[in-house]
Formats: sequence, structure tokens, C-alpha cells
Amino acid sequence: MRSLTFLFAAALVLGQTAAPPTPQPPTQTQLPPPSDAEQKDLMHAVNEGANSTVDLVRVFEAFLQKYPNTNYRPDIELNLTKASIQNRDYARIAKYGERVLARTADDVVSLDAVAQALVELGGKDNAEKAQQYARKFEDLIEGMAPPTGASAPQTQEERDRADARALMTQGRARVILGDNEESLRMMQRAYYVYPDEETARAVADALLRLGRTDEAIQRLAEAFVIPDSRAKNTDIMADRLHLGQLWKMTHDSEKGLGDEILAAYDRASSAVELRQKKLLELDPNGAAKSVSEFTITDLDGKKLQMSSLQGKVLVLDFWATWCEPCRAQHPIYGEVMQHYAKRNDVVFLPLSTDDDHSVVKPFLESQMWDRKGVYFDDGLQRVLGVSQIPTTVILDKKGMVSSRMNGFAPDRFKSDLIERIDDALTGNGSAKPGAGKP
Repeated sequence: MRSLTFLFAAALVLGQTAAPPTPQPPTQTQLPPPSDAEQKDLMHAVNEGANSTVDLVRVFEAFLQKYPNTNYRPDIELNLTKASIQNRDYARIAKYGERVLARTADDVVSLDAVAQALVELGGKDNAEKAQQYARKFEDLIEGMAPPTGASAPQTQEERDRADARALMTQGRARVILGDNEESLRMMQRAYYVYPDEETARAVADALLRLGRTDEAIQRLAEAFVIPDSRAKNTDIMADRLHLGQLWKMTHDSEKGLGDEILAAYDRASSAVELRQKKLLELDPNGAAKSVSEFTITDLDGKKLQMSSLQGKVLVLDFWATWCEPCRAQHPIYGEVMQHYAKRNDVVFLPLSTDDDHSVVKPFLESQMWDRKGVYFDDGLQRVLGVSQIPTTVILDKKGMVSSRMNGFAPDRFKSDLIERIDDALTGNGSAKPGAGKP
């Protein structure tokens, strides 16, 4: 079972660090300050545990045993929780994770990890607590504001996977508590939220516990065929073996199983396609492969379909509020725009690449820049392969990349930009997708 495989995705959902723990000297949480001997022992523990999570657990536990009243206990126990997650040490995850949650109830990594660890440890008391932690984790995920921007589909993807994981944890806890009907309901909700091989198999197992073999066969067939790039080959083959065994048990042979698998493929594909459609609604540009397929948004939320600019030379200025060269480049852009002011076949599009859209408008006001015509890039960086800021990309009238200018060379920027725009107007640019003058 992939019970802890995706724990750190929860941290990504809230923007927390998801990498394995690197021990740091913990922050002192209260006075009086520790003795010199304690400080020395702590630094020794940090250094000794730096290369291995197993060593980290050993040296930090030894430190806590020697200094049980240390002011650094909260920070050390947080490090111990994260290290135990890496080590798949369920007992220590529960031990230290619950202490972390007693101090920080909305720590998403600990909520997720502790709930799953308690289920793995078993027992009704653990199952009751696992339900509470998993439900808290579920509530945190579902209470988040809808994601926005070009990364919205990916963010929602991670949230949905985390939500489904919380529901499955609750379902597994219900099995321990003897409530198989409620376990099935949780697993079905998990499959609805995030249809994949694991959630489909979880529903099948829940149905089998209730003696509903025919329905379990359908769900297990879906687990076998559902498009899931994360599924392990060993799990898929185990699904197929189990499916064949159940089919023979109820039909005396595998005759007709192929038709069942084909029907399951249609059902599973439809579930995945429906989910993908919902994700694309968060970002209309998610499936765009060319500039003309994009729709970009200005500071007031108004949309501009790039296809409406076909037949014009486009000058795409990728910039950001934090970019110092962009500030120096800005007035020169104004001069070039003035140079082409009488032409209606050259369009300049300043495209903000800031992840936080809320900072752009105040920045423009503070710099006294004209906000008219400023858009967010909304994923154009991706399709045009823009990897540094500032970058200028010039598209010819056919929508092909005529030229690109990476960085900012103040001495020749104006003359170079005018030359390249003129090349695009006359058709002398490179005119290849993704290509162009450096």
C-alpha cells in the first residue's frame, strides 16, 4: 500500500517545505537560555544527524533524554516527526507527531502522517484518533480558497490527491472500528474526488468486506485499467490477478472477463476525463500548445484572446516587479512604442510573470507606470520556453517566433529591438516556433 508515498504533497499544498528534514539549530522558544554545555551538545547532535534521518532520530532522542526540560523540545520533536516520516517509523510518527499537533493543530504534514501512522499501528483507540486527525486534514484542504493562475490545475491536483488520501485514511480507520458501511462510503468519496488505481482498489476492497462481490469486480476492473501514471506495475498486476480470481469464483472461468474489462475501461476513462475537464476550467490555457490558443488576463480581470491579434507583429515583454533590469528597460520600451505609434500592425504586450498577482497593481502605481495594456503571462512563459526575466519575444504576422532577446543590454536595446521588429514586419526574422535571434 502507498500509505505514506505522497505525504509531502500536503506540504506543497500550503507552500511548506516538502524536502527531507535537514537538522538546523532549533530556535529557542523561552528563557532562560541553555547552558554552554547544552548548546555544545545540541550542535554536536545537529552535525552528527545531518546525513541520515536514522542518525538524526538517534542523536536527537539522546539529546532529549539528557536534557528533558530543554527549551528546544518543540523544534526537536518537529524534526523527529519529519525524520520518522522518512524512515516510515509509524510508532515514532505517532509519538512525536501528536506532540507537534498538540502545539500546532493545523500542521498539515503531521496531520496526514499521524493519521496514517495510527491506522498502521492498529487498535480502536488509535483508529478513533486517526479519524479525528484525518478529518481535520480534510477540512483544511477543503477550506482553502480556489487556486488561481497558471499553476491552478497543478495546485488543485495536489489538493484533490491529499483530500482523497484523508478520506481513505478515515475509511481504513472505520474498518478497524467495525463500521464497514461507513468505510465504503469514505472510499467511494475518495474515488469521486481523485479517481486512480489506488482509490478504485480501495472501493473494491470495501465492497468485498460487505460481501458485494459483483460490484467489487467492477471496481477492481477499473483499478486495473484506469489511466494512472503513478500506479506501480506490481500493483496493477496484483489487481489483475485478484480480478481473475474473483471472476473465476463467480463465473467458473474467465469467459466474459474481457468484456467486463472493456466496460471498466470506458467507465474509468470517463471519470478521469471529467476530472481533467474540471481542472482545465481552472486554467483555460492548460491545454494550449501555441500562443494563438492562449487567453491572457489584464489587471482588472478582462480577457484577451491571442487569436484576435493574428496578422499583427507582437512584441511580448516578459517582466516582473522584482526585476531591476526590467525597471531600467521600461522607459526604453516606451520610446520604441512611440516609434511605432502610427502603425496598427505592431502590438506591444507587457506580460507580468509575478506569481503573486496582487503585487503588480501597487507596483505600477508606485512607479507611476501606465497600467493600461498590462497583462499577466498566464502560462505563455511555458509555451515559449522563457527561462529568464527580462525576455522579449517577437512574433511575426503568422504567429511564429521571429526573434527573442534574453536579458537587457542598455546600450543597444532600443536599436536592436527596432531592428528585430522591422525584420518581423518584412518577414526577415527566423520565423520558426521557439526559435529566433538571441
